[in-house]
Amino acid sequence: MQATVNPGTVDRPGDFVVITVEVDESELAPAIEQAWKDLAREVRLPGFRPGKAPRRLLEAQFGSGHARAEALRTALPEFYADAVIQHDVDVVAPPEFEITEGQEDGAVTFAATVEIRPEVQISGYDELRIEVPSPDVSDAEIDEQIDRIRSQYGELSPVSRPAIDGDYVQVDIHGTRDGEPVDGLTADDFKYLVGSGMVVPEFDTQLAGSSAGNVLVFEAQAPGADETDPIEFRLLVKGVEERILPDLTDDWVAEATEFETVAELRADLRETGVQGRTEHTRSSVRPRIASALASLVEGEVPQSMVSAEMQSRLQSLAFQLEGRGIGLEDYLRFTGNDPESFSAELRAAAEEAVRTDLALRAIALNEGLEASEELIDQEIEVLISGSDRSVEDARDQLRSEGQLSAVRSALLKRTAMEWLVERSVIVDPDGVPIDPELLVLPEHDHDEDHDHDDDDLNEND
Repeated sequence: MQATVNPGTVDRPGDFVVITVEVDESELAPAIEQAWKDLAREVRLPGFRPGKAPRRLLEAQFGSGHARAEALRTALPEFYADAVIQHDVDVVAPPEFEITEGQEDGAVTFAATVEIRPEVQISGYDELRIEVPSPDVSDAEIDEQIDRIRSQYGELSPVSRPAIDGDYVQVDIHGTRDGEPVDGLTADDFKYLVGSGMVVPEFDTQLAGSSAGNVLVFEAQAPGADETDPIEFRLLVKGVEERILPDLTDDWVAEATEFETVAELRADLRETGVQGRTEHTRSSVRPRIASALASLVEGEVPQSMVSAEMQSRLQSLAFQLEGRGIGLEDYLRFTGNDPESFSAELRAAAEEAVRTDLALRAIALNEGLEASEELIDQEIEVLISGSDRSVEDARDQLRSEGQLSAVRSALLKRTAMEWLVERSVIVDPDGVPIDPELLVLPEHDHDEDHDHDDDDLNEND
């Protein structure tokens, strides 16, 4: 088999190439023989068991060209795939085949017109300014956490003032529709936490500022219901209570927590908070750089790439939901999405991912970034971890299946992203630069960036 790659045709310029493949008749012969065997298993000829009919009888009944046509249908995609691997063509969509010679007999020549990944030109990527959440924890946030702990030990005490958020109001609740009580929305001596949103939002707006003896009448939509007619609520306020928190002392801390002093409790909360915030900050950097990078890619991107990315994301989501026993329709209902808006959001995310992919590849090219053979071997070691495969065997398999380029591309994009992380201005919401040491990914986090599937490497282990 011989193959050449040329620029796209007049009607398919730009990001299309034509792969011309020449196949010797002897290379097609096994596919023709297999086509006759498959036909023999499918047809029934008198006097012969299935699969045992002689080829000469099949040729006499179906014509000598039948098996050749079937062989061309099944073998051309395989020859095309070999040509793509041989010339390392970065295709992004299925090809269109045209047999130019050898349709009836002899050597076969065919042309495959196929869309390839475009190269884009971008600028400004070396001047990115990215805002991420602060890794610091303020004293006020520590105070809030301590107050939440104290509230677990607080006691309710009646007050004569109007209710405010955080107070408990004792009320009689009567919800009716068309004069009839509504199940689940009628109760006496119910203690409601103002500001909690426990029933409907109108409860909080009505009860805030209320006092004992007030009667509140208002309409609201039933929570979680599809009914269009609202419910009429009548609330009788019987009393207001505030939660009295215990004094924040070393004695209380020693009694209520695992720590001995207030200072120890605050120090632990700060350390834990900073760890969580740091991880949140770190995990925000690369997605936000990717989003900013995508905005630098001008013009249209191949819709074939967008569609493929959408399909990949949809399959991944469906797989995750299946593991939890949830269907896609249930997921949409639970999240309040309709199919149209969900599809639009999926397409927008897919297009941004495609733009980011093209931009990272462009940066790698512009800046002369490379994926060394040593890095590739390290990546392969990750892929085959837990198996007894050697790196050399795995590399050969990846090469023969045309996946080695995908490994190299994934490493190049990761290298380009880290190049950007080092050179971008990354600040918190107050404009304070983030310590670069906080942005370095732990070694194991690189595993999440793989753009390839290692199942085939381990399937025979």
